[in-house]
Amino acid sequence: MTPPLVVAEIGGNHRGEMSTALRMIEVAARYCREHFRLDGSVVQLAVKFQKRTPRLRPQDFERPHPNPYHAYGATYGEHREALEFDADQHAELKAKCDAEGVIYSSSVWDIPAAEAITRLHPAWVKVPSAHNLDWPLLGYLIAWGGELHISLGMTTRAETDELVRFLTAHGAMERTVLYHCVSDYPVRPEDVRLDEIGLLDSRYGPGSGRRHAAKSIGFSGHHNGIAVDMAAAIAGVSHIERHFTLNRTWRGTDHAASLEPDGLRKLLRGVCEVSAARGDKGSTGLLETEAAQRAKLKHMEAA
Repeated sequence: MTPPLVVAEIGGNHRGEMSTALRMIEVAARYCREHFRLDGSVVQLAVKFQKRTPRLRPQDFERPHPNPYHAYGATYGEHREALEFDADQHAELKAKCDAEGVIYSSSVWDIPAAEAITRLHPAWVKVPSAHNLDWPLLGYLIAWGGELHISLGMTTRAETDELVRFLTAHGAMERTVLYHCVSDYPVRPEDVRLDEIGLLDSRYGPGSGRRHAAKSIGFSGHHNGIAVDMAAAIAGVSHIERHFTLNRTWRGTDHAASLEPDGLRKLLRGVCEVSAARGDKGSTGLLETEAAQRAKLKHMEAA
């Protein structure tokens, strides 16, 4: 069974340093992924960045950062600008991903950011939970024509229905991956609510029987550890997205809910093993690998 595609979200965990961002791509590709293979092939891995235009919202730009300890500027806007890469830098990041054999993607938070990223022809563009009801942004991305990944954190079921109606009306559901997500950093295990994955699939996904169903259902996690991700893999998600960092003690609010390189490596190995372990024993209920032990150990008496 094909394992979920793991998305290592670098986001702003590069601290605004291009050299760190490039190094993170290398570590993800060379250390985390190359430690093991699946059926003789290196497993697929994606990395994801973020693109936004901080000065579009002056009211947000001038407000203080809610957690000054983690701020990279005097205001929230300055903090966001300090972590922002321009279009040429994103082009360099994508070229690095291509060279390392990993998939490049990015979240976009506004239309100028979407224009910059879509010009790079990424495998997909992500719409963050904060903007999944931003109809102008969604309309631009639908017109772009590529694959859409949309997180559903901070979103009521009624709002999700509204989003699905919008995507369906514009013919975009079949190229959309909907992600179950809880927007807390880090989120407690009891708040992850993994059963929502099955609900999303039954209402909107391939399991729904809808004429215009989503391409698949993914999972974006902000929890600690990787046990929850293994359960998400068992639930059959197509993508598992986790924040990725080189050091969880770095300044920045996302690092605490991120995986370091060893954690990402274990996640990749774990989802592959879980996917390989799924499935039944076929029509006979007996595996060929059991034959020798059956011959040696199976005790049967006539009825």
